[in-house]
Amino acid sequence: MKTLIQKIHLEEHHSFACRTYRTPDFETAWHKHLECELILITEGNGTALIGDYIGEYKEGDIFFLGPNVPHWFRKSSQKIVGSAIVIHFLRDFCGETFLALPEIKPVARLLENKNTGIQLQENLSIDIAVLIRQLEHMEGIERIQLLLNCLQKISISPEQKVITMTFDTITSGEENSVIEIIIDYSFKHFLNPISLKEVAGITRMSIPAFCRFFKRNIKKSYFDFIKEIRIGHACKLLRETNRPVLDICYDSGYNSWAHFSKQFKTVTKIPPSQYRKQHIKN
Repeated sequence: MKTLIQKIHLEEHHSFACRTYRTPDFETAWHKHLECELILITEGNGTALIGDYIGEYKEGDIFFLGPNVPHWFRKSSQKIVGSAIVIHFLRDFCGETFLALPEIKPVARLLENKNTGIQLQENLSIDIAVLIRQLEHMEGIERIQLLLNCLQKISISPEQKVITMTFDTITSGEENSVIEIIIDYSFKHFLNPISLKEVAGITRMSIPAFCRFFKRNIKKSYFDFIKEIRIGHACKLLRETNRPVLDICYDSGYNSWAHFSKQFKTVTKIPPSQYRKQHIKN
């Protein structure tokens, strides 16, 4: 039975962990841990599930996760390599007295957001990536200084996007295994019609019990979850191909243009054609 709580291994001579996780160690399923996490994607792409957030990740992306935020970085294909430099640290790894210092107030406020997930943007992401790559090979006090520099820059920069917040679960190990089954099934079948009866059946629950279970653990309805997966797939096709928008509609699990267009605007706030114009590659 898999467990939702991941135990972070910490070397005796370090106060926090920083290491590269590369395929097959990158493939960690839906999990959470007591430590904060700062993660730089160094290879691969796919879908990030962070709390109630569903979105794409790619090489160069950086996420900061507070304690106990459940997450799963799922590769777009089993054939590609996934890799990331991941820093795990307890909120008070420097001590509560240190966090109480007036000079540290911005960092302390950042670390108070226990159930929050943030994606770094633009120049902040570039700057923090440089520091993370340096930190992985540092020892001694320089290691701590680099992490504090990262946290200070994040805490005072507007170049960040909150992607999930106030997310908390009390999920047991058994329930977590069911969540993994549901997510895995959904990613394999989201391009096809999926009924509540069908997905509830794989969990051996009644439809009402399944809906309550999913909403309690993922903080959204199952059909909202599927909608975000499908629209995320459509966004990827709009950015990376020149295929007609109508074809992308049908190849993203929809059989109605009107329904696709409505759901696309619900998720992205703009029509598909405008999304493509904003993300067209030069």
